Amino acid sequence: MAPILYRYTFAPGVPVSELRDTLALAVIATESLHGESQARLDLAHAYDAEKRAVVIDASTDVGRDLSRLFVGFVGREFGRGSFQVERVAAKLEPSTV
Repeated sequence: MAPILYRYTFAPGVPVSELRDTLALAVIATESLHGESQARLDLAHAYDAEKRAVVIDASTDVGRDLSRLFVGFVGREFGRGSFQVERVAAKLEPSTV
């Protein structure tokens, strides 16, 4: 199965340190839903502060939940207009972000 990757890019007004923290919170919430072991097996994501981007692999239930939680958190924290999301057809590597 080909990976389902979503790239989130953020407006210049979004503080990248807070963005990183929001991603970490979404990961913790996903671990709470699925358990730490399952999350470790099924979560894949990348963060690039310089490009102001996050890529999440949503190929699994765990990854889809991470994506949903992340969107909910950033929408509430920074506003729904603070980011764009697009589907990416590539492998999840640091250069993908």
